[in-house]
Parts: sequence; structure tokens; C-alpha cells
Amino acid sequence: MIKYHFKIRTWFLLAGLLLAGIGAFAQKHTIDSSAVKKSTAPPKEEDLMDIGIKLFRLKTPPKPDSECIKPGKILLAVFPAVGYALQSGGVAIVATNISFYTAAVNTNLSTISFNPEYSFMQQTIIPVITSIWTKDNKFNFLGDWRFYKYPSYTYGLGSRTVLDKVDSINYSYFKFYQEALMRMAPHLYGGIGYNLDYHWQIQDYGESTDFNQYNGNATKTVSSGLIAHVKYDDRENINNPINAFYGSVIYRYNSTILGSDNDWQYLQVEMRKYFKLNPRGTTILALWNWNEFTFGGKAPYLDLPSTGWDTYSNTGRGYIQGRFRGNEMVYVESELRFNILKNGLLGGVVFCNAETVSKTFNTLGAGVISPGEGFGIRIKLNRYSNTNLCLDYGFGTQNSRGFFFNIGEVF
Repeated sequence: MIKYHFKIRTWFLLAGLLLAGIGAFAQKHTIDSSAVKKSTAPPKEEDLMDIGIKLFRLKTPPKPDSECIKPGKILLAVFPAVGYALQSGGVAIVATNISFYTAAVNTNLSTISFNPEYSFMQQTIIPVITSIWTKDNKFNFLGDWRFYKYPSYTYGLGSRTVLDKVDSINYSYFKFYQEALMRMAPHLYGGIGYNLDYHWQIQDYGESTDFNQYNGNATKTVSSGLIAHVKYDDRENINNPINAFYGSVIYRYNSTILGSDNDWQYLQVEMRKYFKLNPRGTTILALWNWNEFTFGGKAPYLDLPSTGWDTYSNTGRGYIQGRFRGNEMVYVESELRFNILKNGLLGGVVFCNAETVSKTFNTLGAGVISPGEGFGIRIKLNRYSNTNLCLDYGFGTQNSRGFFFNIGEVF
């Protein structure tokens, strides 16, 4: 039987209701100049750049929307920040989202995410994540390239681990994922790719977990394999989907022929659904399911499914990255998104999630479900690409809690 550790926090629910109440009050009472002239006109959206222009009284002539979103036009959202995160402590980051259209009509928004980060724990993170669409969405090219110098923590395998049994570890990591997908039917895509995970200079500074037992004192691990990918994706803008569905299945075969330490296999199944709850699409219910399974051989410890190691490092808000790790992982999350200000500059979210991992293959039913919940604010960085700055505070079990930072919606 699966053991449930759900705990409803009254103060969390009150905070969520308070945010929703503020949003409803602000939308009801904010007066917009365009609305005064014509009550049926939609409110003029604003982003952080618009506020900066007003604040510093810059004389910048407004451009028509058609000029700002024409093909090849770069829609840039940049936010340098100093903050705090569970996995890194104090951190300096330059969050950058580059969005653009490759064609005028019937083509999704292409994005490049580049968020270099340096933490007070001497962590260096340089990720580049791309999704490029060609004209009429005939092809979709996906890339995920990263370099990590990563002093961090591990808590061992399985969902029954505890916070006070932890090992400090350190390693360098190079990740190279690249794939090409072709449209097979409306919104349905399929293709192949190559994935490489290379960890080196692996060091463990403790004996509180089963890290050394599993890892075998290896100082370097390589996972190298080909993938097959099928997905359904009717999101027009991945920065902030409104009324859409996304489903994806990835199969990966790691082979010693391609340089992998071991032959082993991996399956990833992901689904996302976005419900528009009002006509303008400013209130959204978003649902997310992320599942990972390793089988057919022994995967390296650092390549096993783990909290916060999804594509955008967003699973498990409420827990430190790597908090739960195992051979299999099932994760679900829901989030309610709403405007606080009528012009879209400021929004809010409340969310809850749950995850479970298996210590060994095919033992998910013996695990613990670990819940998380929280709330956050959204600041519009670029209204043309609909890119938000996300600032969240999440809670987990065993008194786990902390701030979480993202550019573009969490999922």
C-alpha cells in the first residue's frame, strides 16, 4: 500500500484565498483609460518595460502590435536578480527568454531560454534550452545543453528518506540533448534525437546515504543514447499556454556502443492540460503529469529520476532539488493562475503537487507520496511573448520550504 502524507495547512489556504481575493478586487476596481472611453474595449496590457518607460518618462513612440510580433523580430525578456534558492542558497542569475516567430501565420512561437547562474555555494550553472519551429510548424527542433559545476546534496534512494540523513557531493556535469521532430498530423509530431549525460570529478563527502553503495565510488559516469520521441502539442506559445494540451512520450536506449557505461533504457511520459476559465484567458487552471522509468540495466546514480531534474528544473516546488531520487518517478501538479491587476502586469498563482519515487525497479507501490503546495506572484516581462517572471514560495513535508524562481510559466 502507498502511504499518504498529505497535510492541509489552514494558513496556506487562507493565503491562497487572500491572493485570489486581491485579484478579484483589483480586476473589479482598477480603472483603465480605454475602458472609460468604451466599456466593451479590452484593457490595455502592460509589461515591465511599459512601466519603466512611464516611470522614467522616456519618449518612446509606441509600435503597433503587428510590428512587434512580425517574423524575425526578437521578443526579449531579461531579468538580472540576486536571490535565494533551496538548492543554492544565495544566487545571482540573469534570466533570459528570447522568443520569435519564423513565419507570419500558422507558426508557433520559438523560444530560447538562457539562465546563467552563480551561487554562494560556488555552483556554476549555464543552461541553454531551445524550441525552434519552422514555417507552418512542419519541423520542431528541440535542444537542451548545459554545463554544471555543482556542489550540492543527496538524500539517498526512495521516497522514505529524511532530511537529517544527507551527503554533500560535488561534480561537474555536461548535458547535450538534441532532437528533430516532424509533423505527422495536425499537432502530432515524431522524430529522433541523441542524449548525452556526462558527469565527472564526482566526490562524496559523507556516508549517511546509499550514494557510495549504489555509485560504487565511480568518479565519472557516462550515459549516451539515441531517443525516439512522439508528442501532441497544440500550444501556440509555450511561455504561457492558455487553452491547450501537450502530451509526450520519449524512449531512450543508452548503449555502450555509443560510449555509455552501461546498457540501460529510459521511458518518459508527460502530459499537460490548460483550461481557460474566463473569456479573456486571464484565469487558467493548469494540470501537469511527469513520469520517468529506468529499466533494462543499471542507470548511473546521478542520471536516475529525481526531484527538480526535469527539463526546466521545476518538479517538486516545496523541496530542494534532488530531494527524492529513484529508479521510477511519478509526479502530478495543478496550478491556478489569475490576474491581480487588470492590465496583466501583476498576477498570482496557487499550486499543489505530489510525487513518489521507487528505490528499486517496479516498487512504486511501496513508496510514500510526498506533497507540496504554495503560492506565488507573476510579473509580466514581455507582453508580446507573454513571458512572466515567476516568484513562488513552496512547502513540503518534514518542514521543507523555500523560494523558487523561474522565467516563463513553471509548466
